[in-house]
Amino acid sequence: MDAKTILLVEDNPDDEFLALRALRRHGLRDVVVARDGEQAVDQLFEAITPLDPWLVLLDLKLPKMNGLEVLRTIRSVERTRHTPVIVISSSQEESDVVQCRELGVLAYLTKPIDGEKIMALLATAGLSS
Repeated sequence: MDAKTILLVEDNPDDEFLALRALRRHGLRDVVVARDGEQAVDQLFEAITPLDPWLVLLDLKLPKMNGLEVLRTIRSVERTRHTPVIVISSSQEESDVVQCRELGVLAYLTKPIDGEKIMALLATAGLSS
């Protein structure tokens, strides 16, 4: 696993900015950004040196490949099956929440990103820095 590298999968530039600011405010500076689902999968599995993140922050409503497809891909590969994933989405659809929980996400949060909530979740899960 890359040392505290976070993969942020977010297509909205404003939400990306807010997420990066919240993470940096909490000392989490090693963040790789993917702006669509295909780019996330490419960085995780098809790059010359595949990313092995400490944490994935995943939006659901993404172009090219939606977040649920990305999450299913993450869970289907042994190397990433247990990688902690926090979904951060504007969707409050119950079916999205249920599917994410069934796929073993650490948490399902609604936007905007809340750095304090993420740090508390990581601490509770024994993953704090």
